[in-house]
Amino acid sequence: MNLRSLNFLNSLRHTSKQFAVIGLGRFGRSVSGALHEMGHEILGTDIEEKLVAQVLAEKTVSHAIQLDSRDPLALKEAGIFEFDTVIVAIGNYLEESIITTLNLKEAGVAHVVAKASTEIHGKLLQRVGADRVVFPEYEAGCALAYNLTKPSVLDCFDLDPDHSIVEVRVPEEFHNKTIAELELRSSYGLTLLAVSEDDKKFQINPLPTQRLHQGAAMVVLGSNKSLKRLPI
Repeated sequence: MNLRSLNFLNSLRHTSKQFAVIGLGRFGRSVSGALHEMGHEILGTDIEEKLVAQVLAEKTVSHAIQLDSRDPLALKEAGIFEFDTVIVAIGNYLEESIITTLNLKEAGVAHVVAKASTEIHGKLLQRVGADRVVFPEYEAGCALAYNLTKPSVLDCFDLDPDHSIVEVRVPEEFHNKTIAELELRSSYGLTLLAVSEDDKKFQINPLPTQRLHQGAAMVVLGSNKSLKRLPI
């Protein structure tokens, strides 16, 4: 997912203005920097002092402190339990990742996003309460595959392993046809959520009589299997 995106799907993401990012490796720094550019307040933490110093020098976070996230007292003293959303960006140290996630959920943090490096790692994170598990390498690979083979796909938001919300360009086959004529639900098993002619202002729940035009953006919801049937 492109965190800098200002399109329709961006409005579906979490609206909190304050995030804590635990783990300031490449993934953690990337997430922190993107969120910071979007105007959010970011607290970054890492067990390594040099990584804390690096993000402060680069000004990709609002604040950064060194701490061991396996220590619940350290997390509490840093105020991390007060954040609505905490991103556990520790991927290569399984024990530290799992203990950190467990500490956050036991302390009542509402929304914990955790990075996983393997499928087993992801399952363990879910077991200890992670609200969302991300696989950055896998997601980046999928995004690249879409970009190379389906350039008309503008963005994709995974609801679960089998269903997604996708923003795509209206294909040539749909040009100048009304939404009713396309029969997206019966023909493709998809629900049309919104359309836009300029990629900025979207019309939610468009009328069945509205005509679509090639190159405009449309947002559809459905199973990944159904989405693959779109002529894009």
